Amino acid sequence: MQENHSTRLTASELSVVWSSYQNNSLSVCILKYFLANTDDPDIKSIVDYALEIAEINLNIAKELLSNDNQPMPVGFLDEDVSPNAPRLFSDAFYLYYIKNMSKVGLSVYGVALVTSAKNEVRRYLSQALQANTTLYNKTTDVLLEKGLFIRSPYVTTPDTVDFVDKKKYLGGLLNLGSKDRPLNVAEITHIKANVETNALGKALLTGLAQVAKSKKVRNYCLKGKEIANKHIEVFSALLTNDDLPSPMPWDLEVTDSTIPPFSDKLIMFHTSLLIASSISNYATASAASLRQDIQADYVRLAAENAQYANEGVDIMIKNQWLEQPPQIPDHKKLAKD
Repeated sequence: MQENHSTRLTASELSVVWSSYQNNSLSVCILKYFLANTDDPDIKSIVDYALEIAEINLNIAKELLSNDNQPMPVGFLDEDVSPNAPRLFSDAFYLYYIKNMSKVGLSVYGVALVTSAKNEVRRYLSQALQANTTLYNKTTDVLLEKGLFIRSPYVTTPDTVDFVDKKKYLGGLLNLGSKDRPLNVAEITHIKANVETNALGKALLTGLAQVAKSKKVRNYCLKGKEIANKHIEVFSALLTNDDLPSPMPWDLEVTDSTIPPFSDKLIMFHTSLLIASSISNYATASAASLRQDIQADYVRLAAENAQYANEGVDIMIKNQWLEQPPQIPDHKKLAKD
């Protein structure tokens, strides 16, 4: 069913299309570099497919903005990437990176879809969701075939259904001095996912710190690496305290190259996306965790990430790298002029 009248983009629709333009222009730059430095033909086909999706999404976002008479964002251009720069990461890293990228895409596009009304936008988001689902499945298949997929721990569970009947199940402040109960499967799921994403972020920031031109950007990436390592230790301890293995991706090799494949502007924007994704993951994980000590960990670590994000915003503002999203007029200021 088609709309029988022309409508402008709403604030929600404009937000997702504008952000999609930014994020997909970033992805195109990164994936072009990955594609030029991939040896394994199976992994190369995944990178090529991911690049195709990013280019399609970028072009559709551009068309939607143009049809709404919106100014075209700058985003990221050819000058922000050097595809012929030497290899910085392993082929296995590319698979883990794309798996995580597709997972983030499924979450972002899913939320955006249910806040959109315009047919063209909903069609775009639905196609993006389908493409990201296919990308996730293709990437997972290759990870499994190569023995690289990181599974959640196997666990033994009770034979009967039970209900929470005592507050000590929640642990934490309500039960000082009592031993925390073992982890449940929902808590294990999120802890495992956050170990994996932090390990990926640590490897990415290790490489980016080597190739950043600005000393401030290099130091910022190094600080992010330290934070990721700390968070890995916190989450891993929750698992090992219950005699569960801490699943870690392997072969996240970072080479010794110091030749920049990306601009410092791209590095900072990419890092800000990682932090935003991490804070969102922690919020979701905290809501799914019933043990109060785990909730407290997520709140504390999310606050640390938020402070780190603010430091990154300062760097981007000082270098005029932070592109301003569309916003409404300042009517109070206009009334005074």
